[in-house]
Amino acid sequence: MTFNVARLRVKELAEALSVDSPEVIAICTLLKIPASSPLSSLSLEQSKEIIDYIEKKTNF
Repeated sequence: MTFNVARLRVKELAEALSVDSPEVIAICTLLKIPASSPLSSLSLEQSKEIIDYIEKKTNF
C-alpha cells in the first residue's frame, strides 16, 4: 500500500501564500492543473509551479 504524503490542498497553499483560494484555482486553470475547489489536492510539483507563477507575477 502506498500513501501520497506529498500532497497539499489548494486552500492550504493559498493560506501559505497569503492569497485567496479562487486566485489559486484561476492560476491552476491557466497552468492546466486540474483543481476545481479549495479541497482539490496538488502534488509538490504542481504546488511549485503555482508558487513560481505567483512569484513571477509579483516581481513585475
